[in-house]
Amino acid sequence: MRDRDLVVGLDAGGTRTRAVLASAVDGRVLGQGVAGPGNALTVPVPLLTYHLAEAVARAVPEADRARVVAVAGGFAGAAETAPDEPGRLNALAALTAALRRLGIAADSVGVSSDIEAAFASAPGAPADGLALVAGTGVVAMRIRDRRCAVTVGGDGWLLGDDGGGFWIGRSAVRAALRMADGRGGPTTLADAVGRALGVPIGALPYAEERPYGGPAGLAGLAGLGGLGGEGGLGGAGGRDGGGSPSDAGGPNGVGSRDGVESPRSGGGGPNPAVGPVSADASASASASASASVSASGASGPARERLPAEPEWSPDRRAAYRMHLLPAVMAEPPIHLARLAPLVAEAARHEDAVARAILAEAADHLLEPVRALAPRQGERIVATGGLLGPEGPLTALLSERLKAFGLTLDWVADGCRGAVALARLGHGGPPPTSRTT
Repeated sequence: MRDRDLVVGLDAGGTRTRAVLASAVDGRVLGQGVAGPGNALTVPVPLLTYHLAEAVARAVPEADRARVVAVAGGFAGAAETAPDEPGRLNALAALTAALRRLGIAADSVGVSSDIEAAFASAPGAPADGLALVAGTGVVAMRIRDRRCAVTVGGDGWLLGDDGGGFWIGRSAVRAALRMADGRGGPTTLADAVGRALGVPIGALPYAEERPYGGPAGLAGLAGLGGLGGEGGLGGAGGRDGGGSPSDAGGPNGVGSRDGVESPRSGGGGPNPAVGPVSADASASASASASASVSASGASGPARERLPAEPEWSPDRRAAYRMHLLPAVMAEPPIHLARLAPLVAEAARHEDAVARAILAEAADHLLEPVRALAPRQGERIVATGGLLGPEGPLTALLSERLKAFGLTLDWVADGCRGAVALARLGHGGPPPTSRTT
């Protein structure tokens, strides 16, 4: 291996594709580029090829492209479960074409799932352990020799993904509707959900005074609860539990570069850095959510955290439902995930129903981990906005994992892991192991 050799790692998710240029010797990052969606199952191969070429072109200066010796990509919708797996074939075809278009003749070109790449992004680029993804959807994997050996969950919002962003957002709407028709107790979620979905102020339960400061509509949700960005609630592919058609994204207004002509393009945003999550981080949040509280009401000590019952007349309740139901039905169901930050915000303001939803979500996240039969002290690498450093389920799940002797390592995305896999694919030295 020569000191001037370079590698490229890609994280191709449902909302954006990110490429990183790094030294083949020490993995030092030298350049980055971002382009549109990269789900290997939902983005057509010609468009996927363009997005990959655009991201790599932005990361790798033209003068350095002849020095690239290895490329590895982690793709939503791709896996190596079988040689003829459609997502893997699509990803490999698109990546090969993109590199050829840019004049990059790498000796090694590898494709893995985005979750496998995310797992390798943990400190030391581990080869074995468990991966847990909690964004819009939920999926867990056992990784052996840096490849997925067992998958639990990831069945999509219709059949599974319990505890994920869609499930939380839907639970918020259900709690609001139950309050409106009298089946459930008072919750500030009814006001927050109604405002987010455009219910007239006069029909809201707290029309005169908002129960706490919060976003007035969906435009204000992205920054709440650490849930925005790729791998968060807008994440996709393997990270949203199956790669829904809604992953395709919309125009990003990015023109062509280096002779790459765009059919259509989708955009995304940058990601935060990788960081570990302590099992004790804000662990007191777990104790505050009583197990006796359901998503539709409360009993016992948790009832003390319920908001005061508003003066909500039958006519206003009926108007609320009349406006809320059509607003929900007008959007693709998966869009309910955008309401999940409202639950995190309400829980921070001691709303018992919101806290109950998050506690139940954490219980659901524990299920796929238990199904993988974890060993005492085994590593769990987590990604997705629900489990980030500020994620609303981090402390709750960490507390539950203590019973198994497990802790979480959180990573933002798979770029660091893809770089590590590219270096290994070229025969480079294994990354330095984590020290404790």
